[in-house]
Amino acid sequence: MGRLKVLSARLSNMIAAGEVVQRPASVVKELMENAVDAGASQVDVVITDSGRTLIQVIDNGTGMSPSDAVLCFERHATSKISSPSDLENILTYGFRGEALASIAAVSEVTLRTRRENDETATQVVISGEGGVKTSSVSAPTGSNFAVRNLFYNTPARRKFLKSDNVEFKHIVEEFTRVAVPRPQIGFSLSHNGREVFVLRKAKSLKFRIQDVIGRNVVGDVVDVCAETSVVKISGFAGRPESARKTISNQYFFVGGRYFRSPYLHKAVMKAYEEFIPEGFTPNYFIFLQVDPHSVDVNIHPTKTEIKFEDDNLIFQVLYAAVREALGRNSSGASIEFERDAAVDFPQRGPGFEEYRGSALPPVPDFDPSYNPFSFDAGASVPDKSSGAVPSPSYSSGGLSTRSGSYGQLFQTAASEQDAMVIQGRFVLTRSASGVMLVHIRRAWERILYERTLKALSNEGHVTQTALFPVVVNVGVQQRMLLESNSELLKSLGFDISPEGSDSVSVGGVPEGYSCDSGQVERMIGDLLLILSDSGSALQEVMQQKTAAKFAMLGSVNAQVPDSPAAVHHLLDMLFACDNAEFTSNGRRIVSVLGTDEIEKRFN
Repeated sequence: MGRLKVLSARLSNMIAAGEVVQRPASVVKELMENAVDAGASQVDVVITDSGRTLIQVIDNGTGMSPSDAVLCFERHATSKISSPSDLENILTYGFRGEALASIAAVSEVTLRTRRENDETATQVVISGEGGVKTSSVSAPTGSNFAVRNLFYNTPARRKFLKSDNVEFKHIVEEFTRVAVPRPQIGFSLSHNGREVFVLRKAKSLKFRIQDVIGRNVVGDVVDVCAETSVVKISGFAGRPESARKTISNQYFFVGGRYFRSPYLHKAVMKAYEEFIPEGFTPNYFIFLQVDPHSVDVNIHPTKTEIKFEDDNLIFQVLYAAVREALGRNSSGASIEFERDAAVDFPQRGPGFEEYRGSALPPVPDFDPSYNPFSFDAGASVPDKSSGAVPSPSYSSGGLSTRSGSYGQLFQTAASEQDAMVIQGRFVLTRSASGVMLVHIRRAWERILYERTLKALSNEGHVTQTALFPVVVNVGVQQRMLLESNSELLKSLGFDISPEGSDSVSVGGVPEGYSCDSGQVERMIGDLLLILSDSGSALQEVMQQKTAAKFAMLGSVNAQVPDSPAAVHHLLDMLFACDNAEFTSNGRRIVSVLGTDEIEKRFN
């Protein structure tokens, strides 16, 4: 007897489910697309426990007959393909007929559906074991799919689901991809009884994007349009000045179907060359219309990747369309000089000489014998307006137990020391062998690195409360990312709370960070970039990488010491670190110039 055998229908469906149903978001995507194809004008999505317990999609579409309600759960049951040529003319979403069969193979599904002219609705209940029960019930026109206990019969698949926050984030992504290109349809999404989206029919795509992504994104985009015999391109591209280092909203659609394309993404990014700094990414929402015969949407199991017949031509048209849109809106190669460096000369009227007066300004007091490089404790103190902030010099004596030889290297008598800030970048102070320069930003980087490591080890972090909370609009998905990491952020000293559906309120930042509203907005963008990086699987390495990223973020947003006490406090914190000489990535923080080296500079 041969070793080969034909798999049962039930086992085949479970294998197919591995391609179609990767996580709860996959079910949401398939059911929402079915609702759109059914001609619904309203689609409601109800989620419980991030889809583990319940995924319910309700629409007011055409509904199904009693026979179709049962047949739709059979594998390869579809109304859209009857011959091989039909594969070349797909104008709608789902078409292969695998989705419902795969979903029913790994969950418990209840369907209620009714056509407009039917007196009663049909209810179909299917369990993963293959049992099918049908009955007549009362229900409105349309379809109501309830998917319960996803992966209950495949424990290994359920075990590898991520946290509730991560899984729901993926659900929101799929919801967004279906809702954005369809402003003529109303959508809603609720999670554990809380409304996340309530999208009414919108006047245009721009209004729909505003409702889903946020006003801050729509306010910073320009219209993109181009039409050739091969492709029609429309949509929106972010202004260069709105580009950020954080994850951006980047969407491609063809015929209302979301797809990913690294190749076309390069076309958009090429259009932004010389407009945005390296490492920054813009927002864009690009809608393509092509002849259905010139695109293959069947090359990927989830249909998120497609193949165009002439993708090189589409690349060139897309690049030209985005480039032209940016240039048309004065985002091109105009030179913008720094106003801070310019001097405004007032225009003098004809009576200036007569009325200007003859009084001269008083001569300020100064000490002509003062030498800024002399560290005599009795020397005069330079005026703060000179750009240098004096302070009592730092004494590291008594801290040498933690910093090894640093105490002996820099130990002097406190009464004989001075320290000053030079151009907001360095601290200059006396050491036992000469003078010492401390790089302020790198000093903060080291301090915050060690603090963050301790906070990640549950040792806590000091929060600096803002005088007035700063509200930052980040969009729904990014707000959820911050909310899902709220415990981590709290342990690091951030006080960030949700504010509405698409914003956050920043009530406090870690000690050393700036509370300025502009700095806080940039900090939130950098935070999102850090949190979107999954990091390493090794806990210790992940903590070190996370600490290094937060330290870099904090050093960029850190405050320059503006008083003698602040200078002294910074140096105290630095030399209390385990390593005060180098940052976590090996850059030097402290440089000592010995008296012999200083002497050589005068030879």
